[in-house]
Amino acid sequence: MTDTLDAIDAVAAAAETSSGVAVLDRAFALLGAFGMTDARLTLTELARRTGLYKSTVLRLLGALEHGGYIRKTPEGLYAIGPEPLRLAAVYQGSFAVAHVIEPLLNQLSMTSGETASFYIRRDTQRVVLFRAEPPRAVRFSIRVGEAFRLDQGASGKVLIAFAAGISAAQGRSPLWRASYGERDPETASLAVPIFGVMGELQGALTLSGPRSRMVPPEVMARNCGLLLEAARKAAAPLGGDEAVYLPTLDGVDAKDFADVPG
Repeated sequence: MTDTLDAIDAVAAAAETSSGVAVLDRAFALLGAFGMTDARLTLTELARRTGLYKSTVLRLLGALEHGGYIRKTPEGLYAIGPEPLRLAAVYQGSFAVAHVIEPLLNQLSMTSGETASFYIRRDTQRVVLFRAEPPRAVRFSIRVGEAFRLDQGASGKVLIAFAAGISAAQGRSPLWRASYGERDPETASLAVPIFGVMGELQGALTLSGPRSRMVPPEVMARNCGLLLEAARKAAAPLGGDEAVYLPTLDGVDAKDFADVPG
């Protein structure tokens, strides 16, 4: 009899756990339904995007609103609440590179006149962790938190090539990677790796801009030098080895960028 009761209790606990996980999955699906350009969405649109009944969506929205993850506008629409912003700040802080990377991005953007950014790898995507944009009417614009395919763009190439850390950089030439219109035909980009105290890859330091402005070989060489110098400056405060950048830094030449894909 005791064994039977224990079995019943186990089944009930499993059902309760399964039900709780399902609710969480649906709540995450609702939050994930908001794209980078979706400031507000209707109840109908949220139900359509998630495949959930409106009644279910409404109950979940109430719970998420109570927790600060969702807010309801005066017009009756739904928007992301303030709590994800707090968590995003915690997420950024967990990398412990902001105090080093952000000033360098600002300086890079000011000096180059292009958009400077820092990407990290998340599974099969590259995510913008920090960015600085120049005060120019025509520029490459991205948002912090925006995710792109890993197999496109200079930053993606760096995150793949140096995934093993600083050991992948030993004797590997060049240390930089370039991209010409892979994700957007009108843009070009350059990226270099940033390594941490144990030689692990921290992310990709990147410069991006309009292709027409970036592609002249002398411009690419200059921007590549700026990136490598910024990466070298980041090495010491992050506990990395700045010497890894010196051979490439000394050898950057416009001839390295003469063959631009059509």
